[in-house]
Order: sequence, then structure tokens, then C-alpha cells
Amino acid sequence: MTNLTLPAAPVREILERAFAEDAPSGDITSQLLIPAEARATAVLNARVPGVFSGGTVFRDAMKLVDPDTEVEILLADGEAFDAGTHLARVSGSARSVLLAERVGLNLVQRMSAIATKTAEFVRLVEGTRARITDTRKTTPGLRVLERYAVRCGGGANHRYSLSDAVLAKDNHLAVMTGGDSSKLTELLIAAKAQLGHTTHFEVEVDRAEQIEPVLAAGVDTIMLDNFSLEELRAGVKQVDGRAIVEASGNVNINTVTEIASAGVDVISVGGLTHSVSALDLGLDIELKPTQN
Repeated sequence: MTNLTLPAAPVREILERAFAEDAPSGDITSQLLIPAEARATAVLNARVPGVFSGGTVFRDAMKLVDPDTEVEILLADGEAFDAGTHLARVSGSARSVLLAERVGLNLVQRMSAIATKTAEFVRLVEGTRARITDTRKTTPGLRVLERYAVRCGGGANHRYSLSDAVLAKDNHLAVMTGGDSSKLTELLIAAKAQLGHTTHFEVEVDRAEQIEPVLAAGVDTIMLDNFSLEELRAGVKQVDGRAIVEASGNVNINTVTEIASAGVDVISVGGLTHSVSALDLGLDIELKPTQN
């Protein structure tokens, strides 16, 4: 597994926004009920099995609230775990740990859920040529974390944003051609000529008769969107290595293996990020006696 690193600046920005939302004027509950000198230890505990992602984000959440909080990450991102596994240990001011708890948990639960779901999809296409990738169907503001979590689960990332690659979808083609499909190849060739040689050019098609006109334009990737299994197999055969073939649409746990068996190179799965449910992780706290 490669590239399991997160850029520090956007992670800090996410955390700062989260704490500004969750504790704009501090944690009045802990300030009222917990003595300032109270100390606490806590364990990040897995209540269900999964794949870990977000250990450093959890640590950074704790330390952003209080740099003196000690955080030990007990499992590396990308590692599988069983229910009952201790994933991290925290020690510090009880008030600080309680203030940071929800933000840290929210993010690590979501990231680990994405990594766990991705790992399941990756397992289901083992032995095929297909790579599992995410899409831009991410939570606004959390894309950098969610895409990292996909990598932790063994998946790959699609283009990060609209600025990174050309992906002409059905609405682009409809506006561009004005409904005259005979213009498609010519217009795509003209568009491609305006790009630098390093910019990837992908085109989505939703019916078989679009494949040849798109391939004639020399695109890098052709996306077969919502094709049946029979149509996918025929499409892969028709492309015959002239472009990368991506399958998209109607991809789920029950369909992904058969889609991969059609011979596609890439399977993009919006469900890795857009509809995942938080993994059940808990922060179990044991207070230490106050020192006299």
C-alpha cells in the first residue's frame, strides 16, 4: 500500500473549522463539571472489525486542543482490526480530552468506515485487472480525508477536482454537440488539441454507438456508464486496448465482481464515500485521581 500520507495544512484547516463549529466558546459542560487539574487516560476502542484510517487525524485533533496531550497510535493506517482492538491511547487534561473527543471520533469513524468499505470492494475484484477508485461524491470540505481513507482501504483515487483532468460527461456532450452526434469526434479532437500533453482526457458514454466516435478522437480513458454486463464485455472487446476502460454506475457489493470480470481496467464507486455509515469506534475514558 502506497502514499498513505496526509498534507498537514488542509488537515489542520479541517480541524480548526470543526472545533470552531463544535466549541466556539469552549466546552461549558466540562468547565462546569470537571476540575481544571483533573487528568484522564482514554483508549480508542474498536467495537466492530474494520480497517483503520485517520490515526494521525485523531492525534492532531487531540493535540490541537492541547499540545500537552499525549497520544499513542497503536495501529497503522491501512491495517485491519478485530472488535475489541485498541487503536490509540490518549493521556492528558481531562477537560482537553473531553473537548477534543467528538471531533476526533467523528473523523476517525468516518475515515475508517470508508477504508473498511473500500477494502471489501478491493477484495471482491481480486484476480481481475480492475482497480477500485473513488469519485468526486465526497463530503464538502472533507475530500482530502475521504480520499486518503480510500487509499488506506487499498483503493485508488480518481481525479481530485475539476481542475485536474478533463472528464466529459453526458451533459457536456449534449451541450457541446447540440444533439448532433455526427460532430462528436471532430469536436473532441479540437478540444484535445488545446490541452497540454500531460492532461488526461476522459469521456463518458452511455450507449454503445458512442464508443467508436469517442475512440476516434484519441481519448485516454472511456467511461462506460450504466452498461449492462453484456454491454460491458462487448465494449471492452470493441475498445481492444485503444483506451483505458472505466466502468461506472450501478456498482455495489453485489455487482462489482461481475463488473470486474468483464475485463474493465477501472471501476469507480461513488458509494465508497457518499453514503458510508460511521464505523463504531468509541473513546473509553478512565479518570486518574487528582493529585493533591
